[in-house]
Amino acid sequence: MLAAPSGAALLRRPAPVHVRGGFEPESAAQTYSRKSTSRVTTFRELGVHPEIADALERAGIVTPFPIQEMTLSVALVGTDLIGQARTGTGKTLAFGIPVLQRSVAQHDPDYTELVPGKPQALIVAPTRELALQVSNDLALAGKDRGLRVLTVYGGVGYEPQLEALERGVDVVVGTPGRLLDLANRRSLDLSHVHCVVLDEADEMLDLGFLPDVERLLAKTPETRQTMLFSATMPSAIVSLARTHMRHPMNIRAESADDNATVPATAQFIYQAHDLDKPEIIGRILQSEGADKIIVFTRTKRQAQRIADDLDERGFAASPLHGDMQQAARERALTKFRDDKLKVLVATDVAARGIDVAGVSHVINYTCPEDEKTYIHRIGRTGRAGATGIAVTFVDWADITRWKVINKALALPFEDPQETYSTSEHLFHDMGIPPGTKGRIKDPAPVERSASKAGKGASSNDRRGGGQGGRREATGGTGEKAGDAPRRRNRSRNRRRTRGGSAVGTD
Repeated sequence: MLAAPSGAALLRRPAPVHVRGGFEPESAAQTYSRKSTSRVTTFRELGVHPEIADALERAGIVTPFPIQEMTLSVALVGTDLIGQARTGTGKTLAFGIPVLQRSVAQHDPDYTELVPGKPQALIVAPTRELALQVSNDLALAGKDRGLRVLTVYGGVGYEPQLEALERGVDVVVGTPGRLLDLANRRSLDLSHVHCVVLDEADEMLDLGFLPDVERLLAKTPETRQTMLFSATMPSAIVSLARTHMRHPMNIRAESADDNATVPATAQFIYQAHDLDKPEIIGRILQSEGADKIIVFTRTKRQAQRIADDLDERGFAASPLHGDMQQAARERALTKFRDDKLKVLVATDVAARGIDVAGVSHVINYTCPEDEKTYIHRIGRTGRAGATGIAVTFVDWADITRWKVINKALALPFEDPQETYSTSEHLFHDMGIPPGTKGRIKDPAPVERSASKAGKGASSNDRRGGGQGGRREATGGTGEKAGDAPRRRNRSRNRRRTRGGSAVGTD
């Protein structure tokens, strides 16, 4: 059965931050406790550079989130750390501010002591979209610092990236494959990097990027600062941290027994039929408070089909999957951010890279593969303290899979309610006005093809017409419309020859 209406049971306050690491964490934990209970802490009070604090304040960012507050006090002094927090809790600025502050800008006096133009910091992200998002956040926070940030990823030409590296950069953000390609070409020199950030490390593990990440780390100095951020900590990530990090401090933005899902997200699980899902989505799109909506699918073909279906129903929708050109993917994301698109239909690979403000709903068109995928999908809404709604459709064949996810995350949805587009509880839960249909545009009229029209005419002639009628339907040639022309009868009269001479002639 479903939980309480509107998912109120899942709305709860974040738990205190817990810190543990290679040195005595008591003072750090007490500092957070005192500040959180007495007054609001600002970035300036945490020792953030005035140029960075000014840029953040102009963007309306004054107070840090828990993961940011605890991370900054550790990262700004150059300590290795592992940041573990749920998706959408502000991890980007948690490592972005230390990277910007500990990098030397061209107007700083110490810049003359560096090798000119060589990268000082490296940030590795699993997807192109996430790399672009990190770069945008760095550009916002470091606008007054004047640091040169370069984003590199596959799917685009090498020339602009090579030219930027030749001119000189300070911070490089990219995906593992393209970073390793540039490093192997000796175009990207990582020997002067003082800080390496591995963002969404568990996703890089799932995508098979961990060997490339280890090769990249081998090209950086051993004295570097390493920061690893991940929503989950599989054994392979723990092993990576033990191998490449020096006495890292582990920072968690929630208690150990807290749910991995975002607490400000109301979750609804429906057992739905595949043919009825587009109609349900069309009605949810017209519900109260529906703004930007992301629909996650299991395959690229499914993403394209659903986007086309929603577009035919009158909703501004676009797919986002790996078969699209990078320019087309960026255009879709830009339109989505600018409110020119209402629905983005994406595959799981794109889930980690979508960081868009104002996403009110996330819809899982199919049951996620596991609990980690579920967390990352629904983490696109309810971000940075906002509220959101996550809807998951479970097919009859996926009931067992969902029960495993439900048990792993300790959710109260063991038996999803059977739901159709006309179900009363769907209208009540989603706030859908009565009488709403799943489309806002009438379906296009179905046109009969020329071949069907020709065949229909021929059958009518056979039923009631004579030879003249058949000639009229076939255009006077005796051929059916749309059929290949028949071969004309040839003369059967043949001449016998022997040795090239006719036989039986005078």
